[in-house]
Amino acid sequence: MSIVEVKVPELSESVAEATMLTWKKKAGEAVAVDEILIEIETDKVVLEVPAPSAGVLAEIVQGDGATVTAGQVIAKIDTEGKAGAAAPAAAPAAAPAAAAPAPAQAAAAATGGSKSDVAMPAAAKLLADNNLSTGDVAGSGKDGRVTKGDVLGAVASGTTAKAPAAAPAPAAKPALQQVAAPSSPKDLGERPEQRVPMSRLRARIAERLLQSQSTNAILTTFNEVNMAPVMEMRKKFQDQFTKEHGVKIGFMSFFVKAAVHALKKFPVINASVDGNDIVYHGYFDIGIAVGSPRGLVVPILRNADQMSFAEIEKKIAEFGKKAQDGKLGIEDMTGGTFSISNGGTFGSMLSTPIINPPQSAILGVHATKDRAVVENGQIVIRPMNYLAMSYDHRIIDGREAVLGLVAMKEALEDPSRLLFDI
Repeated sequence: MSIVEVKVPELSESVAEATMLTWKKKAGEAVAVDEILIEIETDKVVLEVPAPSAGVLAEIVQGDGATVTAGQVIAKIDTEGKAGAAAPAAAPAAAPAAAAPAPAQAAAAATGGSKSDVAMPAAAKLLADNNLSTGDVAGSGKDGRVTKGDVLGAVASGTTAKAPAAAPAPAAKPALQQVAAPSSPKDLGERPEQRVPMSRLRARIAERLLQSQSTNAILTTFNEVNMAPVMEMRKKFQDQFTKEHGVKIGFMSFFVKAAVHALKKFPVINASVDGNDIVYHGYFDIGIAVGSPRGLVVPILRNADQMSFAEIEKKIAEFGKKAQDGKLGIEDMTGGTFSISNGGTFGSMLSTPIINPPQSAILGVHATKDRAVVENGQIVIRPMNYLAMSYDHRIIDGREAVLGLVAMKEALEDPSRLLFDI
């Protein structure tokens, strides 16, 4: 027998521990080299753990839901073993975190284990909650995987081959991922609830937001920008740009360029607080808030001042894809000197974004809508966007904040300024 240990990969310096999700293999099953055995969730990313060598999964040392640290042994592979001759798998951890992966095991059991690998962990939980198998829902994810959105959409539209749900134990609460409003008077007596533990990422988001609110003197300044010049420029060069670079030019690259333009004029907006010191950064690493199935993440455009429009658009598209697939790495989200949050993607008209520590400012972008504005004494219709910049008033005075946002507004209303850095 030749045993190879499977260990938890290296975590970032700021991450002490992680949570095991659901094993994709059982003890005794054959594994191929680099085959993904399990995903491990930290408070920042989900890491995939591949098999270091081919063989048989001889032992699962840490079960679903266990809390583990970097370098810890979680399983053993017998490189000379035969399938079916392995030791029993480790029992799931008794910690509360094990509650989340448990429904995923139920979903795998419902499908006989044959399709458990085509449902994402959150989707597997929903499948179990609704007494469904992977065969009942069409998958839209990578390699046909069933995603959380696929299950929610199928349940909402009633397009699944849903079997009657088993009666819950008397003391258990209904396990529903989301609670729908009553569809008829007869449903008014049903008031289902569900209690689920926060994921590590969601708990970390909550912690950082509270930290930001309690440690920063947050103030928000607003302005409005006429987006017509940007829209006209995009329309004029879109086809040529797409043909040349293989990606469409969006609004976000303009916002990034405008932000960098303003940060150069007012460096304190790009600074951070470290104790009693102000750290001025001589580089521009712009965080772009991106929604993902696990929550809001903020990957970083490093040296954004040196990036072209095409490079920015390609990198943002890459971040979006990686976020949806759960592939963002710790290195993608570490650092950042300023952030941009685009609530307009979801239809937001106005908001006061919360600073992402240790940064000192964040720009909130919103939906562009036609509005009546006054120009030269005349009422005209223009595509307007409200900008909001929250800043840490401990180091950024109102003058710098207001003028910084005005600089962004002027750059967007006359994009040629970006070419001449004026």
